[in-house]
Amino acid sequence: MQLNTILLMAEWQVKGLQLFVALSLLIILHEFGHFFFAKLFKTRVEKFYLFFDFLFPFGNVLPFSLFKKTKGDTTYGIGWFPLGGYVKIAGMVDESMDKEQLAKPPEPWEYRSKKPWQRLLIMLGGIIVNVLVAIIIYTGVMAYWGESYLPAANAKYGVAADSTAQTIGFQNGDKIIAVDGRAIENFKDITKDIIFNGAKSVTVERKGQVSDIVIDYTVVGKILKSKKAGFITPRFPFVIAEVIPGSEAEKMGFKKGDSIIGFNDAVLNYHDEFITQMKALAIGAELKITVVGADKQVRMLKGLVPETKKIGIGPKFYDEYLEFKTIKYGFFPAIARGVSYTGEQFSFYVAQFKLLFTSKDVKLNENLGGIASFAKIFPSEFNWQEFWMLTAFISIILAFMNLLPIPGLDGGYVIFLLWEMITRRKVNDKVMEYATTAGLVLLLALMLYANGLDIFRAFK
Repeated sequence: MQLNTILLMAEWQVKGLQLFVALSLLIILHEFGHFFFAKLFKTRVEKFYLFFDFLFPFGNVLPFSLFKKTKGDTTYGIGWFPLGGYVKIAGMVDESMDKEQLAKPPEPWEYRSKKPWQRLLIMLGGIIVNVLVAIIIYTGVMAYWGESYLPAANAKYGVAADSTAQTIGFQNGDKIIAVDGRAIENFKDITKDIIFNGAKSVTVERKGQVSDIVIDYTVVGKILKSKKAGFITPRFPFVIAEVIPGSEAEKMGFKKGDSIIGFNDAVLNYHDEFITQMKALAIGAELKITVVGADKQVRMLKGLVPETKKIGIGPKFYDEYLEFKTIKYGFFPAIARGVSYTGEQFSFYVAQFKLLFTSKDVKLNENLGGIASFAKIFPSEFNWQEFWMLTAFISIILAFMNLLPIPGLDGGYVIFLLWEMITRRKVNDKVMEYATTAGLVLLLALMLYANGLDIFRAFK
């Protein structure tokens, strides 16, 4: 097995494990929200499961558990189908489709016997907990690590512009001054303003001259499609932090701490220039790279371009060259910032979701993804701060997705309950049953489609 394949597998194992832990934790907490309010209103909870103990959404197909234990009226367990989880609340139309129970007269401990406002809180319990979890995590992160970001003014080497950015007028080395005439504090807000706020122009300083780049909104689709490349990122020198054992770089004689200053007889100052030069070369082409070692000695290293066009070196990233700003929070300010940051991230995700359905330039099949797409957002090396920040963001995503008015999701039940509270007429159980079945089949189709897109991209 090739070294690159082994490294790629190891990277995906780290990402996948982080996603598995984060999702498992959030699923348990989400279901606990339903469980808590059900118990609060003396409603019997028959099952509390992480993952499904049946082939979702077909409650009677392949019903078995990896683990289960009954305590009181509730069976706690882990199912074999790892897409979500559920609590089975007595007297409720849900994933289990227990029609026998619903055919009997309501019992005092059943969901259908409770007042509409109580049932509403039971259904909103998971969403409430997901939002609270995000607030608690963000509060903890702010209190322990603080909030760090790169001020746009501190990107002293300017930006590295990918091919999409260059087509609309950006150049490598541009220094961002303003967006729509407003000074930008956080560097990350530049791209956000272009994508989500419809920014019309970006003011840049280029070789001592100030000019405006007019933004055509049709570029949004291209930015999202090429998001892996970064659109515009802070520029930084190429100093080697890692040389992969057994790689072409090791054979060439690269050492940790080397600074790359030349590439095939051309002067090279920045990491993005190296990436561009490598992409332009054919597989098997000769490489001549000039470096300055930690001992200040200049060396010429020679080799060949491998099939992957990656020779096996990792750079020190821009956070080691550029001055970040860190805001430290005390206990109560951390809580306030945790709440406001949760609101900002919720609005940010809603804007992303809205863009999928409102912009003709954003294609659903290019921006929708499944489990693999989720795993990609985690770093290939474990970092506690990043793990908790991403876990909190996924908690926000789960809260929003469950709020959608689709039967089978919490939001679907909420719509029926609001109808009942407004009209004072309860929705017929048969209508609920058919709507839930249709909703669950729709959810399964969406999951298959999203994960199918991931598989297609992997092969492509």
